[in-house]
Amino acid sequence: MDLHEVKLHLLELDTPCLCDAAKSLQAELRVMDPQIRPIQSGLKLVGPAHTVSCQEDFLTVIKGLKEATAGDVLVIHTRNSRRALSGGLFPAEAKRKGLAGIVNDGCCRDSQAIRQVGLPYYARAVHCMAGTTDRIFATQVPVPCGGVLVEPGDVVFGDDDGLVVASVGQFAQLIPVAAQIKATEQRLAKRMAEGVSLLEMMNFDEHCAKVRAGQPSKLQFWP
Repeated sequence: MDLHEVKLHLLELDTPCLCDAAKSLQAELRVMDPQIRPIQSGLKLVGPAHTVSCQEDFLTVIKGLKEATAGDVLVIHTRNSRRALSGGLFPAEAKRKGLAGIVNDGCCRDSQAIRQVGLPYYARAVHCMAGTTDRIFATQVPVPCGGVLVEPGDVVFGDDDGLVVASVGQFAQLIPVAAQIKATEQRLAKRMAEGVSLLEMMNFDEHCAKVRAGQPSKLQFWP
């Protein structure tokens, strides 16, 4: 499965089912801090990371915007900056260039303008004070973002529930299991809409009894 195929499959899935798949397979999946939230809900982000490292100064963010190509996700490591390192013009430029989105492990501003652009944009906070433009840091280097390490070219996937990061190969391993999990959840929801109780479709009582008795057990669903 190549990058293009992985992107197409991810757009049909969501971050919760990928996390469940990783748990089921005991496979690696890097999950970013929940404090990094989408400025606009209802959008999905997926693409290879183009990384930026800077601090209290957004000149390197502009450099990253210049270098990144269509389909990339700009991933900004702010080194705990308190000032905003991106406003509304940067996502507008990213959308013009065809970038997949921006993940900012720090502050942004012009949040209303960002929402109007309609580009997937994630940030840790919103703050009105902008950074400086006096220093150049690094791009396309490994960076910590949201509590995980992001390498240039890693695939970043995000939706309203959060952000996850993995290599193309790691996602290719997770996608079939995540698709099965999503299909199961959809069947459960359909049967519940038809009036079937969720408890009728799981081994809740048996599982609880075994947990109390200290016996191995697993909560299971059968739609």
